Amino acid sequence: MNDLDMDFLLGAEDDEGRTRGRSRDSAKSPRGRRRRRRRNRGGFLAPLLAMIVLVGIIGGGGYYGYLWLSDALVPDDFKGPGTGQVVIEVKDGQSASDVAKTLQAQGVVASERAFTNAIASAGKSSALQPGQYTLKKGMSAATAVDLLVSGKKLQNTVLIKEGERLSSVIAILAKQTKKPAEEFFEAAKDKEAIGLPRYARGLEGYAFPATYQFEPNASATQILTQMVDRYTQAAGKTNLEEAARQLGHTPAEIMTIASIVQAEAGTREDMPKIAEVIYNRLALKPPMNLQMDSTVMYGLKKYAIEASNADLKSTSKYNTYKYQGLPPGPIGNPGEHAIEAALNPSESGYLYFVTTDPKNKVTKFTAREDEFWKLKAEYERNK
Repeated sequence: MNDLDMDFLLGAEDDEGRTRGRSRDSAKSPRGRRRRRRRNRGGFLAPLLAMIVLVGIIGGGGYYGYLWLSDALVPDDFKGPGTGQVVIEVKDGQSASDVAKTLQAQGVVASERAFTNAIASAGKSSALQPGQYTLKKGMSAATAVDLLVSGKKLQNTVLIKEGERLSSVIAILAKQTKKPAEEFFEAAKDKEAIGLPRYARGLEGYAFPATYQFEPNASATQILTQMVDRYTQAAGKTNLEEAARQLGHTPAEIMTIASIVQAEAGTREDMPKIAEVIYNRLALKPPMNLQMDSTVMYGLKKYAIEASNADLKSTSKYNTYKYQGLPPGPIGNPGEHAIEAALNPSESGYLYFVTTDPKNKVTKFTAREDEFWKLKAEYERNK
């Protein structure tokens, strides 16, 4: 037996220190196979567990990332119409983002982004108009957008009735707008700034009677300009300047006549007749004094439908019992119907009229002086 056979039988080690015989036996033994399987299982489970951990980390990060992204894309917003009241001013030139800052600062909306998103979604980003608006605190951004683009600005509503004198008009404006009357009187002096026509001596007669909407921050000049603009519209509608020329009068004279018509008439139907009386008296040769109580009262800064004997002694140029022709200017602010009547007088030959029943606004007209005295007596009985 050689050395190789002996080494094999005795299980001698090879050069690398391993027992050749034992290695082969152990490889074939069940115990060796189990060890190998355990090693194989360990090599598979470790990557699997690592994969599970990695997926968990990614999944958790994705979930919280989703929540973060949702918060970023869906900003805080209130629900409902809100409560209380807040006045918000949109200034000229402000963008939707500028307004959003104001709304959030005032507690109207929950976030700037909520408002800018809502107005962009509605396609109204360029629809914001300067002015003051009444909103509520804690309202949804969409509701705030609806109110701001509705055009319903916070405004002062002021009614100026036909025939009001300028002094009364300014008193009404001062009361309704909470501005000092002195501001209006001062603004009325600047004819060019308020847009008065070149033929107007002053604002009296041209502060057109109507219902106005004035913004709270409007100046006295802006308010009076708006009223003069309304007069200009009425003058254009009636073609005042050309119609006055055809009647042989200036536009200023027509407005003076219209103001007398407005003051003397009880009804709209009486206006053309009163205008005719004025024209007929002016046309007489020599001219007949107008003898209008309304002009006398204006000169005395008094209010009454009948001048007393003491009133008739007034030296005011508005005393049309004393002075011939028209008074120096309008005695109030006539409406459109009075202007139309001054441009379109009736043609019945009337020279006199008497309001025989002031309570019921009954006025009677005549061309004869003797009938005038009868109407005067009727008035005295009804008075």
